[in-house]
Amino acid sequence: MTHREVEPRYVEPIMGLVFDLDGTLVLSRHDFPRMRREVIRAAERHGVTPGRLSVRDNIPRLMEEAAGEIQRANLPEGFLFKFQAEADQALDAIEMEALPTTVARPGAKELLAVLTEKGYRLAVLTRSSERFARSALQQTGLAGFFPYLRARGASGPVKPSPDSLLLLLKEMGVPKDRALFVGDHLLDVECGLRASVLMYGLLPQEATPDGMTAERFLAAGAAAVATDLPDLGRKLGLPKSPQPTPAR
Repeated sequence: MTHREVEPRYVEPIMGLVFDLDGTLVLSRHDFPRMRREVIRAAERHGVTPGRLSVRDNIPRLMEEAAGEIQRANLPEGFLFKFQAEADQALDAIEMEALPTTVARPGAKELLAVLTEKGYRLAVLTRSSERFARSALQQTGLAGFFPYLRARGASGPVKPSPDSLLLLLKEMGVPKDRALFVGDHLLDVECGLRASVLMYGLLPQEATPDGMTAERFLAAGAAAVATDLPDLGRKLGLPKSPQPTPAR
């Protein structure tokens, strides 16, 4: 884990909140093992030695390792571009397969309504494709809360690069020391810390043996951990804790 370079001042009050999407605001059934396999297949078709990449690594690491291998092999520049395009196309297709069963996480709409009413600026930062992200927000009734969104296909770096978060905050007009980033994955913690932005962990809806826990979030550097979205509202000191409606 890369430590933050500059300690944030965390000026109060918070002006804007940036949310991760999948697992944080919406619940979907992405086939991540298949996604990892497709990235590896694309990498091996474009110059990466078979067996060099591991399906145990997450997708950001696989993309980074594959790009490094292609560059170190001194292959023509087109190999890297073709690999990235092919991998992104495969990831996009698998993500869209999960859209029909994607639902809002319980409490999302209620929390976002209160935050909007209180005047907070809201945004989504996701590694999903823009097509999936916007479709998922529209399908779950959350699109209207987010005038700002940065997804995998955006120009420039993607999460967990700190610049992805900082570019989004600049677009929102929110100083980084008046922002809060909320996510359910270790990559979210890494992104927030490296950007010197206050970061809250959100426990996954369903606990798994290898999933995030409060202890893992805090050990990684999260400032606080919420058990669910209503608990996040309480931690933000909202006057009325939003109660979740059943996922549909």
